[in-house]
Amino acid sequence: MHMNPLNNLNFSGGPGALPESVLLQTQQSIMEVPEVGLSVLGISHRSDWFAAVVAELEANMRKLLGLTDNYHVLFMQGGATQQFSMIPMTLLRGKTSPAEYLHTGYWSGKALAEARREGEIRVLWSGESGGFHRLPENEELAFSPTAPYFHYISNETVEGLQFHRVLGRDDVPRVCDMSSDFLSQPCEAERYSLIYAHAQKNIGPAGVTVVLVRDELLKDAPTDLPGFLDYRSQIQAHSIFNTPPVFAIYVVLLITRWLLNDIGGLSRMAEINRDKARLLYSALDGSNGFYRGRAETKDRSLMNVTFNLPNPEIEKRFLAEAQTAGFSGLAGHRSTGGIRASIYNGLTLQAVEQLVGFMEDFERKRTR
Repeated sequence: MHMNPLNNLNFSGGPGALPESVLLQTQQSIMEVPEVGLSVLGISHRSDWFAAVVAELEANMRKLLGLTDNYHVLFMQGGATQQFSMIPMTLLRGKTSPAEYLHTGYWSGKALAEARREGEIRVLWSGESGGFHRLPENEELAFSPTAPYFHYISNETVEGLQFHRVLGRDDVPRVCDMSSDFLSQPCEAERYSLIYAHAQKNIGPAGVTVVLVRDELLKDAPTDLPGFLDYRSQIQAHSIFNTPPVFAIYVVLLITRWLLNDIGGLSRMAEINRDKARLLYSALDGSNGFYRGRAETKDRSLMNVTFNLPNPEIEKRFLAEAQTAGFSGLAGHRSTGGIRASIYNGLTLQAVEQLVGFMEDFERKRTR
């Protein structure tokens, strides 16, 4: 079975590239899952096979992240967007103290609007007036001990910003959207009360969202939530409350096997991701201002490298020539423009080396 090599040069912000070995297994499973004899697209979510998939995937997540038994591992639908609503419905409704949020980019801004539907929130810090080029320092954040929870996004995909530390108070529940850096590196999961991440960056195709939730967080949750939007219903049903995205969940299982068996765990994955990011940022920093990184150096994302060229016309030419050369998905988000190279888990170091070679050639032709 021959895979299209252009997939290896997919720098899209999402859906991101999947490892070639996983794509090959996925291709096979669409025709026939060997142990079942049916296409994965036609296997019942009530089958013993799928129950075993969910059980193994949960176990793999626990192993990769070192989760203790008081965490539930859920595979839900609705993307991170549904979590923007479910979290305040569960944790903010009826509370007298405001929940605390950070506004560090495009996606954290989306979360604010949904939270305000359920109760009062306090935006501890916003980078909007500065164009979202940096993240807050610790001394800029005054956390309240009475907040029902504190919410932030670990990696802002659009702006190319990433926190390289855990934020918040240990006595206030931490809630974190890790959609674009989940399983890209080790994570102090036990310091969070709830972590959520949709799949289509590092861990699979769109359609499934991983939610890790600490058991104690749900003890005072409202009792009148719709069943589908109640974490306790989803826990009781082992993520099969209704028809789940069987295919997407199966691909996430293949990704966790790849991380455990082929890569060797999250520490090794982090090393590979740091090498990719170092190579690409070195190309920016060594270009004498031809390539201009958007994010402050200390806050640079290891997942999404955002930059500009001297003017929009040159950016347009860069994107056109990159596309012709086989590099896909390099256009910046519609809200920011510019260039964005997303270097998620599935994208190889060799792909980044090829992109850097292209960038050096492009620069040379315009500056000699």
